[in-house]
Amino acid sequence: MRGTVFTETMLGTVRLDGEPEERRVRLDLRADADRVLLPHRTTPARLTGRVRIAGHADDPRAEGELQVSPIARRRIRYRLAFTADGRRLTLDGWKSVTPRHPLASMTVLPFTVYEGQARVGEGVLRFPLATGLLPFLLGFRFPRREDPARHSAPRWNGAPGRTEVWYTTLTDPASGTGVWLHHELTAPADGSEPFAHGWAAVFPREGEVRHARFGPVPWTRPADGFTAEDVTCSGGRLTGSAGDLRWKLTEQPQGQPLFTFPRWAWRHPVLPAAQMLPSARATYEGEISYGGTTMDLRGAPGASARIYGHGNAHRWAWLHADLGSGDVLEVVAAVSTRPALRRLPPLVFLRLRRNGRTWPRRPERPAIGGPGPGRFRAAIGLPEWTVTGRTALRRIRVEVNQPPERTLTLEYRDPDGSRAVCRNSESADARIVLERWWGHWRPEATWTLDGTAHAETGTR
Repeated sequence: MRGTVFTETMLGTVRLDGEPEERRVRLDLRADADRVLLPHRTTPARLTGRVRIAGHADDPRAEGELQVSPIARRRIRYRLAFTADGRRLTLDGWKSVTPRHPLASMTVLPFTVYEGQARVGEGVLRFPLATGLLPFLLGFRFPRREDPARHSAPRWNGAPGRTEVWYTTLTDPASGTGVWLHHELTAPADGSEPFAHGWAAVFPREGEVRHARFGPVPWTRPADGFTAEDVTCSGGRLTGSAGDLRWKLTEQPQGQPLFTFPRWAWRHPVLPAAQMLPSARATYEGEISYGGTTMDLRGAPGASARIYGHGNAHRWAWLHADLGSGDVLEVVAAVSTRPALRRLPPLVFLRLRRNGRTWPRRPERPAIGGPGPGRFRAAIGLPEWTVTGRTALRRIRVEVNQPPERTLTLEYRDPDGSRAVCRNSESADARIVLERWWGHWRPEATWTLDGTAHAETGTR
């Protein structure tokens, strides 16, 4: 089954109640529908993007819904929630499609702004035909749709010497606190009984990082997801307790799966390990409590990911960065534990999903190189580490900083009993610079994450 993804920019003005003059408005939107958009039927889609009102609002995390029904209902309706000066507002309007004036009716959007149920402004947006039509048409994509839930089932087939992980990281938008929930199945290499274990950790903006472990307990072979006594990760629900940490969350996927490693490496476990995200990004609702503090999560951005393989790498680095407007960056850089490969530089797997497209197009491209530019490179260290690389027309630089006071050090064991140590921060800093070649390198996009990047390094 295929869906539809497209981007749209509209410009206009709005007059807010109590203000004598109009303000300029710009919307940069991305629409994501679960089926192919056809004009004779009504097609709902999710909206994400950026709302800018001159001197009043600049919200890169606006979200809402779009209803496209140009023939059946003769309208295209937009509802978009955004934040302006600390107030939560909703833009609501529709294009009234008429065969008498097809061009004007498809490009003009009258709208009203609401705060709750109260009207607080109104305006008009227009699609800029001269500059926007060609990018709009070229931006249409019809990606294959997959149900993220199908990737939550256990992969383990009973073979010894395997580990399987379900992990979730998120950031509370209200407090800036980062959260890490790690669920792991370990099948020891000596053939003894498999067991389930894991941990939960919170990374407050101010104060000490807190964590607690759960398990180990015998693996009960659930049909879906992960279960270890009162800890569950299944069907879009995450519940459990560890020490004084308690959590009860629901997950709402916001995108299609993202395969950090090649898709074949996940389907056929021939590599030492592989990682993927059932949904490139997600939002979380629910409650987390620890040490007398309770966080009430509403629309917390984050993601869940899966790992399956023989254990941890010899050295590794990982980054998940929610870049806003539906964009996300996932990086894994690792050195294999196999003796012949330990002296090689880290292999880099980097996936940037931006405006509905994933770059580089093939996931193995950063790791093995290609014609012209070679492999992507990683310099793994602490508190800072970097990844750089380029393809024919683009290059990227990723700089990550894991401040010691916001980094948690944990030790755990591989299926063969060998020791591994990870240093994780769910409140790391990151700067990502993307450039494009136009006769010389020009900046294409820059993102700065202040305490909202999710990052980790690991060693033996």
